[in-house]
Amino acid sequence: MDPIKVMIVDDSAVVRQVLSGLLNAASGITVTYAVANPLLASERMKMQWPDVIVLDVDMPRMDGLAFLRRIMAERPTPVVVCATLTDRGAQTSMEALTAGAVAVVTKPRADLRQLPQDSDDELVAAVRAAAGAHVVKPAYHAPRAPAAAAAPAAGLAPVPEKLSADAVLSLGDLRPVTATTERVVAIGASTGGTQALEEVLVALPDTAPGIVVVQHMPEKFTAAFAARLDSVCQVRVKEAVHNDRVVRGQVLIAPGDKHLLLRRTGVQYFVEVVDGPLVNRHRPSVDVLFRSAARAAGANALGVIMTGMGDDGAAGLLEMLNAGARTLAQDEASCVVYGMPKEAVKRGAVEKSVPLTAIHREIMQQPG
Repeated sequence: MDPIKVMIVDDSAVVRQVLSGLLNAASGITVTYAVANPLLASERMKMQWPDVIVLDVDMPRMDGLAFLRRIMAERPTPVVVCATLTDRGAQTSMEALTAGAVAVVTKPRADLRQLPQDSDDELVAAVRAAAGAHVVKPAYHAPRAPAAAAAPAAGLAPVPEKLSADAVLSLGDLRPVTATTERVVAIGASTGGTQALEEVLVALPDTAPGIVVVQHMPEKFTAAFAARLDSVCQVRVKEAVHNDRVVRGQVLIAPGDKHLLLRRTGVQYFVEVVDGPLVNRHRPSVDVLFRSAARAAGANALGVIMTGMGDDGAAGLLEMLNAGARTLAQDEASCVVYGMPKEAVKRGAVEKSVPLTAIHREIMQQPG
C-alpha cells in the first residue's frame, strides 16, 4: 500500500521539525511538505494533494481556520488539528472541529523536543484514523446564544499499557436492576464524534431522557465542546461535575482526562468523575462508562456506540446488553471511522445498527 502522505502546517519551525521526524519514523506514513503558513500550503497542494493535513489553526500571522474552511468547501480532506493545551487553544480547536477537522491532538506542555515521548502514539494514531476517515462538508448549526466554558482540572499522566475497565471499576455480578420510569442514555464516540454528536443532540427535544457521553478529547477541550453543544441544542449540555444528577433534558459530557461513571441511589441517577489509569489507552473511556451503566441502570439504559477508531466501548456495550439494556451502533455508511461500532457488532453487543440521522429517534423511543 502507498504510504499516507501528510502535510504539516505550523508557524513554529521546531514543531514542524519534531512532527516531521515523528511521523516519518512511523510505518506507512511520509511527510511530503512541512510549511509555515496556509499560503505556502496552498502552493504545495497545487503540486501534490496530501492524504492528511496536520494543522495549527491558532497561528499569529495567518488564519488556519479560514484555510480549513476553504479546504472543506472546495475539497474535503482529513485534517488533524495540533493544538496548544490552553483555554484559547481549546476554543479555537472546537471551531476547527465544527468546521470539519477529524481530530484534535495536543502539543506538549513543556519542551517541544519531548514530543516523541509524550504524544507520539496519539498523533500517529490520529493520522492513521484520519487517513481512513470519510470526510464530508460539515453541517452548520447556528448558536442559540453564547455560552462560557469552564476549564476542568488536570488528570493523571498517561500509561503505555492497554488496560480494561477492570482498572477503574470491577464488573462484579450483574444483578437485575429494578425498573423505573426514568431512562438513561449512555453514548460513546471518538474520531468524528464531535460532529456526529452535534447532529444527534441538536435534533433532540428538551424532554429527552438524561444522557451521559464519553467523547475522546483532551482536557480543557471538553468544556468548550459542551459549551458549543449547549449553544445549539434544545437540551441543556454541560461538562459533567462530580455528583451531577442525570435528569431529563440534560446531557453530561465526560471531562477530558477523567473517567465518567453512572451511579444510582433509589430512583435517581448521578455521575462520578474520577481519576484512574488509561483504559483502552483512553481517559475518559467508553468501556468504563458503559460498564457503570450496566451495573447502575441495567434494562433502564440505552447504550449507543458511535464513530471512532479502535475498540473502546465494545466490551462495555456487551455488558450493557447482557444486563438487559437496549444497544445501538452508528452504521458504517454514516461513520467517519467505522472502528468502535464495527468491533461492537463483531462481539455481538449491538441489537441494531442505524444511520446517524436515526439515532435521535431511537433515543426518544419508549422501550417495550
